[in-house]
Amino acid sequence: MPLLPPAAGRTLVRQSLVRQNFARQSLAFLAAFARPRIADDTKASRTGPLIAYETLGAPAWSGRDYAAFAREGYMSNAVVHRCVRMVAEAAASVPLLLYSDGTEIEAHPFLDLMAQPAPHTTRADFLAAVYGYLLVSGNAYLEAVTIDGLPRELHALRPDRMRIIQGPAGWPSAFEYTASGGTVRFDAEPSSGRISPILHLKLFHPLDDHYGHSPIEAAATAIDIHNQAARWNKALLDNAARPSGALIYGAREGRLSPEQFERLKSELQDGFQGAKNAGRPLLLEGGLDWKPLSLSPREMDFIEAKHAAAREIALALGVPPMLLGIPGDNTYSNYQEATRALWRQTVLPLVERTAAALSGWLGDAYPANDTTSQRASTPVAAAGRLRLVPDLDQVPALTPEREALWRQLEAASFLTTDEKRAAIGYPPMPAATTREPNRPLP
Repeated sequence: MPLLPPAAGRTLVRQSLVRQNFARQSLAFLAAFARPRIADDTKASRTGPLIAYETLGAPAWSGRDYAAFAREGYMSNAVVHRCVRMVAEAAASVPLLLYSDGTEIEAHPFLDLMAQPAPHTTRADFLAAVYGYLLVSGNAYLEAVTIDGLPRELHALRPDRMRIIQGPAGWPSAFEYTASGGTVRFDAEPSSGRISPILHLKLFHPLDDHYGHSPIEAAATAIDIHNQAARWNKALLDNAARPSGALIYGAREGRLSPEQFERLKSELQDGFQGAKNAGRPLLLEGGLDWKPLSLSPREMDFIEAKHAAAREIALALGVPPMLLGIPGDNTYSNYQEATRALWRQTVLPLVERTAAALSGWLGDAYPANDTTSQRASTPVAAAGRLRLVPDLDQVPALTPEREALWRQLEAASFLTTDEKRAAIGYPPMPAATTREPNRPLP
């Protein structure tokens, strides 16, 4: 083969380099239009091509509405049911005293109304329903039935049936209650000289202007865990109290025939699943081997997980776990101390705020010169604003604290008798001509 002259060889090399350079520029130009444009101030991420695989599925939580709180919480969970009943019944058992200008009134239509709010409804039943709605829903609605401007009946309404109508200024303008296919509208601002037909009690909600926040919603995650643990335990018992597993066929042919597969499946279902077959040995043959696919209750720390969820539920509802028999959280030295903590931290604040709301709602409904009582034969004057006050002397759990307070006041020589009586909530002694107090200092 003849050799090319040096000049011709250099020419061919230059042409080859030009073609390569043109090819690289063409590819870069096409690639610039093929990929999406990125803003100049956007930085590329090194984790972009990373793909993460997650074997666990997303958790299935129950609803976050009143129906779910009532069904999954109060009606299906023993811890929630006991906590709500314990707080509601304890709060409803506290007697309420009526005061006007610092003087106790022993007979008054207001007291008669609270003693029997409605036909066939006692004070304890009515207040227990109010407190129960407040704990489950975070809202409680009370309706006052008036005759000639005076309240004659009180009814506790279901919170899920009530809807607040917002006015132009953002404040509630009306309430709509729907039941049995009909809707009743109550005006939030009553006419002159009348009380509002609806009293709305609610717990603090940081993200809602009109509705309260339910304590059960704060414990909803723990309630779901507790309920699901109970369902898993029941399913485990139904399947002979054994965790799930797999039968592996290790014979040379590698797989079972359709007839062998169906026969093996039916034998497992009929002979080894269910509580009646608990403890039966599993006989394996023909290259079959059993491999467990889930953790055992011991490996899951099943009991401790349920107790932890129960403690969170009791914490959200304000009940010491010791009073519920939940082990592992006995922070109180004895049962009496835990009982006093329940009353001081949970029950009494609920009673005091409800009594104050009832006083502000119905305190001005009775005329100042009302001297009659439906059940009392002795007329009693009510000249000032009426006020309901819980009678702490009738709470057995607080008796040691009250006795200690009385002893301290009795030993305080620098206080007068009226000052001592005022310190424990009693009115001053009568005039010097009477000399006998209405309620002597114990």
